[in-house]
Amino acid sequence: MILARASECNDTSSICFKRNRALIIAFLAMGAIEHLVSFSAGFAYGGTSVCVGQPLDTVKTRMQALPRAGGRSAFSVASEIVKAEGLRGLYRGGAPIFIGGALFRSAQFGVYQNVLGAIREAYPDSPRVGPFDMQVVGAGFCGGVARGIVEGPFEFIKVRRQVEKDWKFNQVYKGSSATMVRNSFLFMSFAIYMDLSSQIVEGGLSPFWKGAICANLAWMTVWPMDVVKSRIQSGNYAGQSMLQLLVGSIKDRSMFRGLLPGLVRSTIANGCSMVVYTKVEKEMKRRFLEEDL
Repeated sequence: MILARASECNDTSSICFKRNRALIIAFLAMGAIEHLVSFSAGFAYGGTSVCVGQPLDTVKTRMQALPRAGGRSAFSVASEIVKAEGLRGLYRGGAPIFIGGALFRSAQFGVYQNVLGAIREAYPDSPRVGPFDMQVVGAGFCGGVARGIVEGPFEFIKVRRQVEKDWKFNQVYKGSSATMVRNSFLFMSFAIYMDLSSQIVEGGLSPFWKGAICANLAWMTVWPMDVVKSRIQSGNYAGQSMLQLLVGSIKDRSMFRGLLPGLVRSTIANGCSMVVYTKVEKEMKRRFLEEDL
C-alpha cells in the first residue's frame, strides 16, 4: 500500500520526492517491525515454555540419559530428585535453558515467519502435495535449523546439569549435530501439524490446544532422536555414534523412554506458551502495525 501511494505521484518536484522518500522509509520501517514482532513473540513463547515445563523436562532427561534410571517410572525419578534436592532440583539446568530457550524459540519462530513470508511473496501459488503445503514444510525446516544453531550449547549445559555430570566450555558443542537433526524435523513437523489443524478444524484450534496438540504430535515424530541427543550430551554413552545410539535404543526398546513426562510437559508448556505467543503477537501488531501508513 505504501509503495502504491509512492507510485501515484508523477510530479518530479522536490515535494513529491520527499513524500516518496518518506513513504519508502516508512515501508522499510514497517518491515523491520514485522520482523521484531515475530522474534519478540517467539521470545515470549520460549520464556514461558521453560518456566512452565522445566520440572518435567528434568525428569524426562534423566529417564533418557541416566543408565540407573532405566526401567523406572517418571514418578520414581521425580521423587528421587525431590528427596535429594527439594523442588529446586526439578529446575536443575533451568538458568541456561531459560536464556537459551527464549533465544532459540525466538529464532525458530522469527525465521519461520520471515522465510514463509518471503516464499509466499515470491511464489503466490503455493504448491501442495496432498494436504501438505510445501512452503510451510520448507519454512518450518529453516526455522528448525535456526533453532538448532542457537540451542546446541544451551541444551548441552542443561543436560549435563540435569544428569549432574561435570563439563567444560570446550565441550558445549558436543551433540550439536544431533540437536540440529532433531530440531530441523521437530519444528518442521510442528509447522506442518499447525497447518493441517487449520484445514481439519473449522475456524482453527484455540491457541492452547493448537500449541499442545501440534507440539505433542511433533515430539512423537522425532522422539527417538531426542533420546539419542540426550544420551550423546549426557556423557554417559561415550564412544558411541549417533547411529549406534539410535540402533541401540531400538534394540533395547528405549527409543521412547521418557515419553510420558515429555508429553505432559509439552502439553502444559506449549499450550501455555502458544497462548502467550498469540497475545504478544496480537498486541504488538495492534500497537505498531495497524496504523494505515
